[in-house]
Amino acid sequence: MIARRIHVSGVVQGVGFRPWVWQRAASLGLVGWVRNSSSGVEIHAEGDHAAIEAMLASVAHQPPPLAAIESVTTVPANPSGASAFVILDSLDHPGGSLPVAPDIAVCDDCLREMHDPADRRYRYPFINCTNCGPRFSIVLGIPYDRANTTMGPFRMCPECRAQYDDPSNRRFHAQPIACPGCGPQAALELNGRVVARREDAIARARSILAEGLIVAIKGVGGFHLACDATDTDAVARLRSRKRREQRPFALMCRDAATVFRFVPEDPRREAILRSPERPIVLFPAIDPGAIAPGVAPGRAELGFMLAYTPLHHLLLEPAGGFPDVLVMTSANLSDEPIAYEDDDARRRLAPLADAMLLHDRPIRMRTDDSVVTAFEGRRVFLRRSRGFAPLPVALPLDGPPTLAFGADMKNAFCLTRERHAFISHHIGEMGTVETERAFEDAARHFERLFRVHPHRIAHDLHPDYASTRAALARAGSDHLPAVAVQHHHAHAASCMADNAIPPDRRAIGVIFDGTGYGTDGKVWGGEFLLCSYASFERAMQLRYSPLPGGDAAARRPYRGALAALRAAGIPWDRDIAAVRAATLQELEILEGQINAGINTPDSSSMGRLFDAFASLLGICHRADHEGQAPCLLESAARSSPTDDTAYEFTIDDADIDPSPALRAAVRDLRRGVDARTIALRFHRGVAAMVTACCRRLRDEHGIGTVALSGGVWQNTLLMELAVPMLRAHGFTTLIHYNVPANDGGIALGQACVAHAVIAAAPHP
Repeated sequence: MIARRIHVSGVVQGVGFRPWVWQRAASLGLVGWVRNSSSGVEIHAEGDHAAIEAMLASVAHQPPPLAAIESVTTVPANPSGASAFVILDSLDHPGGSLPVAPDIAVCDDCLREMHDPADRRYRYPFINCTNCGPRFSIVLGIPYDRANTTMGPFRMCPECRAQYDDPSNRRFHAQPIACPGCGPQAALELNGRVVARREDAIARARSILAEGLIVAIKGVGGFHLACDATDTDAVARLRSRKRREQRPFALMCRDAATVFRFVPEDPRREAILRSPERPIVLFPAIDPGAIAPGVAPGRAELGFMLAYTPLHHLLLEPAGGFPDVLVMTSANLSDEPIAYEDDDARRRLAPLADAMLLHDRPIRMRTDDSVVTAFEGRRVFLRRSRGFAPLPVALPLDGPPTLAFGADMKNAFCLTRERHAFISHHIGEMGTVETERAFEDAARHFERLFRVHPHRIAHDLHPDYASTRAALARAGSDHLPAVAVQHHHAHAASCMADNAIPPDRRAIGVIFDGTGYGTDGKVWGGEFLLCSYASFERAMQLRYSPLPGGDAAARRPYRGALAALRAAGIPWDRDIAAVRAATLQELEILEGQINAGINTPDSSSMGRLFDAFASLLGICHRADHEGQAPCLLESAARSSPTDDTAYEFTIDDADIDPSPALRAAVRDLRRGVDARTIALRFHRGVAAMVTACCRRLRDEHGIGTVALSGGVWQNTLLMELAVPMLRAHGFTTLIHYNVPANDGGIALGQACVAHAVIAAAPHP
């Protein structure tokens, strides 16, 4: 008999790992023990050599479904003379740390029990086991034990305790374990008063929703606002109350079959939809008339998610004429953080909801729903949050513990420890007191949870970003060095890290977004960078164009269109939609602004060029949220008849001039060409221009890897056109799969640049 001490790191707590080890050891005839520690799972195994090797192979290659193994190390040990294999209490190593599992959708086993009249958890809306349920949203600290979760105050009944203590049971050490006798309960409030509890609360909520009213529903990571998605009036009321004029609402159905009544069947998207993380998945719509038009105005896509909590499944039961599809949108006013605490929700949501469906399980960390699309059958993030946060991304280079603050839009931060980059859930739009408080609370929670004290701060180069001010304040209060990282360099580094590019490699970063502060003090956003993690060179860029009114141009795309027309030498004739969008008086003012250079910052932004084309074609003149005009332009292009024409850009040394594309688009409009076809020709032109620029840079600098990042690359039509073209010309093409291409992924790049700059600095 031999003995081995095995240490397993990764996502190995809260996923049924110890009972799985116990069962595997028993089947192999091993004796010893397994326990959680603050740095992973420790195993002491005694038995013959073949059995221990079989155990090691199982741990490394066949772990439980929700586990994510990062490393397995083993050292010889002395036999203890044990007669059985047991599970020991957790051990807290000082300074130890490990990843925390994200919140996971209710599993099929629990759903079967919930629908079984003979089961003691029949119709219990908080059923869970080691394979499903809340994790990150309820955890207070590590090791992941019940006392370190918000379930600590709920005292287990004898039946739950017996299952919790039984290694052969699916609920062994399932920290959120509960039942109707000892666990959380639902309650329905009207006008601040509880009018129903337990199952009656869910039944009343169903009735209220069926009447066309709005209900605030407390879920895993916060509240949703829900209404019947087929009720035009209900959707309009929700949109009005939420002050969300055009931004699409997410939809929830009980199963995939229901979803596919509204969108085309797609096995690969269905797999993403049904995954344990249950993100919102964007689908092209085939029968948008069945959904209230106010759900996604002007969009060719609908965002669906499946019910992911037992409460959602009970709410969406197909009985009594209940709607098959609900709007399920984040419970907040536009740009505020999602509500997650009961008292705060009562205060903030009272004007928005007609009733509130609550429960008494506290939420420690709010987490919005994740939003994804698919490219070449793979999941691509638009927002990485519930179901994925706070799983780490592997860093390609070492560095001291760093807190990267991200950007102001779609903020998410990054905290590093060794080769782990812990990417936060979606925080929101920085610049409000509520969002900045949410950021601070989340960052401090991550530091406690992963036992990291940052040694330095990384932040955006923009001096006026709220995230920059917060970063510098933190650096000052904690006496930490701060590293400013140029916005588009961070985007490129994020894409490179997302694809595990080593630190000695360079890439052509094609970074297209709405705005980023350039090293020359101007607004960048259409950039070709030659970059490593440590440095970058701006090799080419979209030609500067004035932005009349600065940031106001992003909300009024016709302003950018007018400036682009002027730069292209195209008169402001009233037959052009973008010209008609402005009053004659405004045209006179804008012309004076542009001529005098007053409040018209220069911009090389590709995002603003997409805005300009959307207005030029009459698709969007005023935007109520970031990215609206380009999304509508993409939707128009997708609905175009097949067309192979690509508008041309002039490439002159480092300068890329869109004037030929603008002139061609105006000519086509005047010839009566469908606006959708013009939108497609513009997309094709951008893809061809990207390929031509990359080929020129490869010829000059010998770099054959291209990293596509920035919010414009959320446009999957542009990806579908550009990526195959780049590959056909021999480029290794990198896109984002683990973090978003938009600013939600930029903190990862900031951390990598900070590490590389430190590594490259001369040491005394």
